[in-house]
Amino acid sequence: MYATPVGAYGRYEPVTLKNIDRHPAYRKLPASLRQELAVAAQVLPFRTNAYVLDELIDWEKVPDDPIFQLVFPQREMLAAEDYRRVAAALTSGDAAALRAEVWRVRRAMNPHPAGQLTHNVPELDGRRLPGLQHKYAETVLFFPAGGQTCHAFCTYCFRWAQFVGDRELKFESNRVEDLVGYLRAHPEVTDVLITGGDPLVMKSGLLARYLEPLLEVETLVSIRLGSKSLAYWPARFVSDGDAAELLRLFERVVGAGKQLAFMAHSSHPRELSTPLVEEAISNILSTGAVIRTQAPLIRRVNDDAGVWAAKWRREVGLGMVPYYMFVERDTGPKHYFEVPLARAQRIFADAYRQVSGLARTVRGPSMSAFPGKVRLVGTAEVAGEKVFVLEFLQARDPAWVGRPFFAAYSETATWLDQLKPAFGGERFFYEA
Repeated sequence: MYATPVGAYGRYEPVTLKNIDRHPAYRKLPASLRQELAVAAQVLPFRTNAYVLDELIDWEKVPDDPIFQLVFPQREMLAAEDYRRVAAALTSGDAAALRAEVWRVRRAMNPHPAGQLTHNVPELDGRRLPGLQHKYAETVLFFPAGGQTCHAFCTYCFRWAQFVGDRELKFESNRVEDLVGYLRAHPEVTDVLITGGDPLVMKSGLLARYLEPLLEVETLVSIRLGSKSLAYWPARFVSDGDAAELLRLFERVVGAGKQLAFMAHSSHPRELSTPLVEEAISNILSTGAVIRTQAPLIRRVNDDAGVWAAKWRREVGLGMVPYYMFVERDTGPKHYFEVPLARAQRIFADAYRQVSGLARTVRGPSMSAFPGKVRLVGTAEVAGEKVFVLEFLQARDPAWVGRPFFAAYSETATWLDQLKPAFGGERFFYEA
């Protein structure tokens, strides 16, 4: 039923600090650079695979290659003093000292921004439901226990704390019955996002155990799968041993009358450039699923209007729907990746002007902040003052959605909490 694999890889095997030295291109890097990467990766989780290393990274342009920056922790992602102390502890061979230094740095990196661990966890019959998040009225997020890792880790990831081995920082659930019970008690919820980590790291049979009970919830309209697998391991949909079973599962979801939305994280057009990813996309679309694409604006990776325009055009050409440009969240090594909001809006607008209407489904730049999802619409001069024009695309209070508001213009602010109300106001309306 599905196409013959093209350029397929074998069984997935992770590449970590324990075995990265086996890769020939990596071994050719200067020893000093490899040592810096080893130190930074003590703090920031590192995991990749042969497809990323062989197909996506241009080793002639390392360390500036965007995909290399995307998956390999860099020295400058740590503050200079933090790097020095972690490096010293690593060199000493004192495992306890190293662990202490690593966790000192991690805890200062805002591991759970926007209240994602503490403020959005719902209750059912007076019992908290770990592994679920309900921030917006119509959408619930579910974190299946089997999907809380990825085929490769992004260095900018706002959920990096899921991958560092601390049970107190991790949120997950293996109780799909809790999710079903909550949906039946809350018929206003029409969308479920299965997220992580990456749910597509699970075997098809395990994923089915989470998805199939949802098909019996009549009030549920859409099931979303948040995944980076198309970029980092497209063989999942082509040549993995259970790829055909996975595609049949997608067909069952669609056949049950649910919209299956594959929320693909594509950060750079190179991730959409191989024959294998083209085939994977074709296979997913053949099941009746829709693929929507989203990614943050990341300095050193895609902070260029031409890159975004090329990415959106490529996505449309492959049958996908550009959906969001996000602002890099206030967590992890944000100082390394963040782009001032004023520049982010200029990049978005410049890229938007370069594409046809079919790609203008995309929205951004958008901040997923504590009050909600805030889009920076643009800049304007109002009553003699230069201002940012913003709006809520989603909000904790649905009445805020679509309501424009104004912030004083800033060339340096990188996040919502750094903005000040325009016209001398003391606070924004959502802070009252």
